[in-house]
Parts: sequence; C-alpha cells; structure tokens
Amino acid sequence: MGGYVARRLLFSIFVLWGAITVVFVVLRLVPADPAQMILGSDATPAELAALRAELGLDQSLLVQYGAYLLDIVRGDFGDSFRLQQPAMQLVLERFPATATLASSALILAVLVGVPLGTAAALRAHRLLDRIISFASLVMQSLPGFWVGIVLILIFARSLKLLPSAGNGGFEHLILPTTMLALPFIAVLTRMTRSGLLEVSHEGYIQTARAKGLSERVVIMPHAIRNALIPIVTVVGLQFGGLLGGAVITETVFAWPGVGRMLVDSINQRDYNIVQAAILLITGIFVLVNLLVDVLYAYLDPRVRLAR
Repeated sequence: MGGYVARRLLFSIFVLWGAITVVFVVLRLVPADPAQMILGSDATPAELAALRAELGLDQSLLVQYGAYLLDIVRGDFGDSFRLQQPAMQLVLERFPATATLASSALILAVLVGVPLGTAAALRAHRLLDRIISFASLVMQSLPGFWVGIVLILIFARSLKLLPSAGNGGFEHLILPTTMLALPFIAVLTRMTRSGLLEVSHEGYIQTARAKGLSERVVIMPHAIRNALIPIVTVVGLQFGGLLGGAVITETVFAWPGVGRMLVDSINQRDYNIVQAAILLITGIFVLVNLLVDVLYAYLDPRVRLAR
C-alpha cells in the first residue's frame, strides 16, 4: 500500500507540472498585453516598457517559464499583476466559497441520485424506471448556464423566494447548488441503476434471495455495497468536475469563489492568479482520485492495490 501511494504521489507531481505548463503556454499565446490592460490606453510606450520589465514580461517565454517553475518549487506563486498581493493567498481566500458550493452540490447529488437510481433498479423496465431514466437524461442534457438563468427567472424574479446572486447565507446557496448538482444527479442515478442491475444476477444475490430474504434486504446490504465501486469512482471524478464546473455557476450567480476570480483573471490577463487557481484545483482533483483508489480496497476486498 505504501509503495502504491508513493508512486501515485510521484505521478501526481508530473500531472501538476503538466497542468502548469499547459496553462502557462496557453495564457501567453493569447494576443493581449497585461501591461496595457493594467495601465490603460493612455499609457506611454515608456511606461508600458517599464511595467513589462518590472513584471518580467520582457523576457523570453523560456526564461519566464524557468523562473516560474523555480518560484513554485520555493513556494512562491507570484503576485497578482493588478492587486499586487500574493496570488495563492488571494485564491485561498476565495476557495472556501467554492468548496462550500461544490460540497453542497455533491451532497445533494448523492442524497438524490443514489435513491433515485436504487428505485429505478428495483422497478426495472416499469413505469417508474422509465420516468426516472427520462428525467435523468433531460437533467444531463440541459446546458448549465440556461438552467441557472431559468432558476433565477422563476425563483428570484417571478416568485421572489430566493436571492439571485451573492453569498450571504443558506438561501443564497440553494439556486447555485441546484444548478451545479443537476447533471451530477443524472449521472449518479444512471450509474446506481446500472450498477445494481449488473450485480443483481451475481451468485451471492441469488443465494440471498433463495434464503427467503426480502428484496429490500437483498438490495441494501448486499447489492448496494458491491455496486458502490463505480459510484465511488464517479463521485471522486465528479468532485473535481464540480470544482471546475463552478466556474460557470459562480459567474451566473455572482458567487465570490475561485471560479469567478478565474474568469476575471483570464479576462485581465493576470497570469499568476490563473496559474495559482489551476494548480490548486488540479492538486485537489489528483488528491481526491488517490483517495478513491485507496477506498477500492475497503469497499471490495477482492481489489488489491499494486505493491
């Protein structure tokens, strides 16, 4: 187990390096001058040249890349071009809002998706199964930004039940959480249904039924645990997806999280903020996937992690 975790951590370093490299290159290929955006259109060529030199933007891309990697190794992620504050500190200040939103969406999706998938599996090929399957397909197909706008129009503008933007309390969390969780609910519903139907024909399930156990007892302790492996995989992968998907949600609902900061920083060409945010999200995604792999051995003793 220890060797497996060590190899995965080493592999994670290469993943983080790859993410940093891709973001570094893509940002600098965008035809925009951060110095021009900071100083405005009235800046003189001398002022622009001085600011580029101060920010290190007058160096070659290779020199900038090497200096940035060296700073990361030292734990220095640079300062925001516009705010003149440490980039990672600014990202970490926004991260709790994003983590709250993603965690709420994850909890809602699990609480709704797993029971719906279980109900569909218990009533396979019947009316309830068809209704749930159709609803999950619709939820997965709807564009997220459109869902957010519709939720705002109905519950904030027409019914005036919930706020349409901001982060001021539990009521502000309901609409963005719903928007972010809907496609995940659909995925979990379909995965739970297919997982339960797949294990329902296994020998140990048939034995439990032969003992005269009720269908509910057969499904809950016996089938559901063995169907959890693909579900746990999806949950682990989707949590990272929720952090990334929060970009659109936070923009629609003006949620003060990392996603909204990321969009603003891209528009302003604030390289250090973007790179710090991507590094944080990638790191969390890698860590969650490592935890998912370790959970396999607990959920199914037949799974043995490579030594």
